[in-house]
Amino acid sequence: MKYVLVTGGVVSGLGKGVTASSIGVLLQACGFRVTSIKIDPYLNTDAGTMSPFEHGEVFVLDDGGEVDLDLGNYERFLDLKLTRDNNITTGKIYQSVIEKERRGDYLGKTVQVVPHITDAIQEWIECVAQIPVDGKEGPADVCVIELGGTIGDIESMPFIEALGQFSYRVGPGNFCLVHVSLVPVLNVVGEQKTKPTQHSVRQLRGLGLTPNLLACRSSKELDDNVKEKLSQFCHVPSSSILTLYDVPNIWHIPLLLRDQKAHEAILKTLNLRGVATEPNFKEWIATTKVYDKFHEMVRIAMVGKYTNLSDAYLSVLKALLHASTACNHKLVVDLVPAEHLEDDTSKEDPDAYKAAWGLLKGANGILVPGGFGDRGVEGKILAAKYARENNIPYLGICLGMQIAVIEFSRSVLGLHDANSTEFDPKTENPCVIFMPEGSKTHMGGTMRLGSRRTYFHVADCKSAKLYGNASFVDERHRHRYEVNPDMISQLESAGLSFVGKDETGKRMEIVECPSHPFFIGAQFHPEFKSRPGKPSPLFLGLISAACERTIVPASNGYSKLTNGIHSPLLKAAAAHNGNNGFKSSNSSLNGVYTSTTTNGVC
Repeated sequence: MKYVLVTGGVVSGLGKGVTASSIGVLLQACGFRVTSIKIDPYLNTDAGTMSPFEHGEVFVLDDGGEVDLDLGNYERFLDLKLTRDNNITTGKIYQSVIEKERRGDYLGKTVQVVPHITDAIQEWIECVAQIPVDGKEGPADVCVIELGGTIGDIESMPFIEALGQFSYRVGPGNFCLVHVSLVPVLNVVGEQKTKPTQHSVRQLRGLGLTPNLLACRSSKELDDNVKEKLSQFCHVPSSSILTLYDVPNIWHIPLLLRDQKAHEAILKTLNLRGVATEPNFKEWIATTKVYDKFHEMVRIAMVGKYTNLSDAYLSVLKALLHASTACNHKLVVDLVPAEHLEDDTSKEDPDAYKAAWGLLKGANGILVPGGFGDRGVEGKILAAKYARENNIPYLGICLGMQIAVIEFSRSVLGLHDANSTEFDPKTENPCVIFMPEGSKTHMGGTMRLGSRRTYFHVADCKSAKLYGNASFVDERHRHRYEVNPDMISQLESAGLSFVGKDETGKRMEIVECPSHPFFIGAQFHPEFKSRPGKPSPLFLGLISAACERTIVPASNGYSKLTNGIHSPLLKAAAAHNGNNGFKSSNSSLNGVYTSTTTNGVC
């Protein structure tokens, strides 16, 4: 097994995850099988209980693992199915060591960070690296490891020590270290400063790790004299110093690495040059070039509560991007704060209220993603009501599906106090209830998690057609509440159709409004399995409806598009094509245009 370790220095948020993913893509293009590991040096055992404001979205795996969002990058870039053990945390390591100590596995020894914690880290890496995650038998050829945080963080020290020991154990030719650092441009002349990277590498070397490659983030390509200076002070050949400068979207990063011959430096370090093929990026280049040429835009209003942090909806944004690319449209995402749609905001902040409704009314489609807590819920209900009553294409995910049911219960059934018991435990009309098997005392890992099967109960429904007329589909879940089964007959009599259910037929998975051009809610999270070139069917349906495209079922479970055909099913989007006089200020964020300033879309 060969190992590539990606570390980061100077500041956080430099894009280690995208860099690690891109290195994996580069090695795959050279003919190697790749697996990935993310190390997060926090004490939580997993990311499940962490706020999106703290750590971005929680990415869910097939096995129910709640993990760091970088594992989503790995899965999307490398088309892998990772396991919960591919995400190592300090909490997991200490928990495993303490369990061994309690069992008496250490035979009375004093349990210490060195060697017991560091040994546990190395054993975990070696064990997980052997697990096949690409659908083939046997272990991969190369394991790409990303160490979270920044070099020098006190919480990372046990991992740094373990990885230093590990590089010595596996020996030369089996370990390659790529250090991601920052080369800022400080003045008007555009002078690139190397001192932050010099200090970062010196600190890394002082901790027992020596970088084989430097990947330098900068606003522009590094000058040759800057590379020479870095080479002299960091003891890294100039040919192994790469520039990760700003690009239109992250699909360019693997090509950027290839053009700078990063694969040659990595393969040389790992003694793999004799068995590697020339990197084949034919399909990757085609996707990248095609997206850059799109001019027609499709505008989606995403109504949520974490709109100041795009990382909170990272997989949703990527799934929208994959679908819009398949539809040959440039994606514009308007991040609409749900609470700004509520009546109280119209009195307290009328400008925010007007702006939020302007974004909603100017969209080709509306999406309400998952979430927890009651902040902004009434605004989400208003968004679902507007979409349903005005024939706007609508997709509700998890909470977004529950919101659609609450809105329908209030507006159509006349149950004005209808609600979820999450938001109103005393409601007399609980259309969304706590799942019986859930825990109200322990939060971590107690939800309905991971891949579950949904059976289609209505053969000719839109959702089944989007999935290629499949009889069932496996998608990933993460929720504590579900639609109240006692209200299903009443809701269906009034016009809703629960077309997808679990194996018992009692748990609602997909809801549609048959009289609407495109109004679908899914209890699962289809965004987690969306891939470039293979978009999630439900996202493809939303974008297709918003673009006025006809959906043609495909035999492989995914849908093809027939361009230029205006069907009755999709005509509704035309009347709401953003021509209402409202314009937003857009900023390009790695290929996705959003109407608010955020910290980037990976």
